[in-house]
Amino acid sequence: MRRLIPALASLGALTVVTGAVFALRPVAPTVSLGVLYLLAVLPVAVLWGLRYALPVAVASMLAFNFFFLEPVHSFRLRDSENWVALAVYLTTAVVVSELAARGRRRAEDAEQRRREAEFAAEVSVRLLEAASVQSQLGEIGRRVADVLGTRSARIELDSLRRAEMGEAAHALVAGERRIGTVFLPGEAAPAPAILVRVLGALATLLAYAADRERLGRRAVETEALRRSDAVKTTILRTLSHDLRSPLTAIGAAGEVLQTGELSQVERSELVATVRAEVERLTRLVANVLDLSRLEARAANPRPELWTADGLVARALESLGPAGERIDVQLPAESPPVSVDAAQVERALVNLLENALKFSPPEERVAVEVEARNGEVVVRIVDHGPGIPRRVVDRIFDAFERGSPAGDGTGLGLAIARGFVQANGGRVWAESEPGRGASFSVAFPVAQARAATT
Repeated sequence: MRRLIPALASLGALTVVTGAVFALRPVAPTVSLGVLYLLAVLPVAVLWGLRYALPVAVASMLAFNFFFLEPVHSFRLRDSENWVALAVYLTTAVVVSELAARGRRRAEDAEQRRREAEFAAEVSVRLLEAASVQSQLGEIGRRVADVLGTRSARIELDSLRRAEMGEAAHALVAGERRIGTVFLPGEAAPAPAILVRVLGALATLLAYAADRERLGRRAVETEALRRSDAVKTTILRTLSHDLRSPLTAIGAAGEVLQTGELSQVERSELVATVRAEVERLTRLVANVLDLSRLEARAANPRPELWTADGLVARALESLGPAGERIDVQLPAESPPVSVDAAQVERALVNLLENALKFSPPEERVAVEVEARNGEVVVRIVDHGPGIPRRVVDRIFDAFERGSPAGDGTGLGLAIARGFVQANGGRVWAESEPGRGASFSVAFPVAQARAATT
């Protein structure tokens, strides 16, 4: 079919030009009309090249001789001038065909190189923006097929697999390194020069992308190890500091209880001190364990439908007497959220304890609940010293304290953020130094059905 179209077009062009020469014979010398046959040769040369233009040039010379030069309807020539005219025409037709075909080849080559440049640019952008090279191979394969003019193209990285039936395997080699293989349909192989250019560029781009991805993973692993070592060091330093005080207090109280002669009131006070320090140690160990679970992504929430007022009520109950300093403002109706109530309760308790700790004893902490933009937002506002601007963005990092002189481990806010994010929510802080701080927790509204309150 691909060869039939040029043949039919050439035959049609010869027929049209021959008819035109017949029509013009009464008004122009016959010999000079032969140049019109170039109108049949030139389009064929431009569209399909010299391979098809040369037969058209010869056929047009024979047609002109047969139909118009004496003796007509014969290929014999009576006049030597006609021989010269035919020779000049044929030479002109061949030269014009060659020039037209050369121009066509140059135009096609320029267009092909433009497509290859666009292909390289697009592949570069895709590989730079992609999280992994493997995820882009399907789309890059489609672009390879487009630029090579094949039905399909399949790319395998570091593959030694054999080609499937009807496929041809082409190695992707960058320098001396084999990157992978491109599998193309075997029935329509592209020109070797084009294939070498396209696959060479593709191999280079894939090699750079693979190296960048590998170095990125190595950098992430190195950073993770560095952060892990830093966390371990900080945990050990924090534990050694924060364990010393309660253990010292417990040891001193135990020694006095064992050896001293105490009144019942003094004995009760020492027992209360021991209990308080034990609770402090328990909270510290629980915080460290929670942080370890969150960093290992082992929180494993079990979501249920809850309303915000139910979650806030649980947190206030956990706070005990300290919750009496908290004012709660609830909306008339609160849409449900799908969360693990125990984990969200722990997050809210940590945020509320933080607000109570930094607010003066005579000041109250406010809790505001509202639904907006498809979320339920719980906002906790204190009247403490606020958070320095340089610390606001990292206040939820582990071991971060708003003030270097502040007490505590710096784990409470990090754990709160971890539990909130594990349940699909988000948390953020806002503060004006000297005017207190607010901590907001937002969860997306769940599908409406019966919720726990």
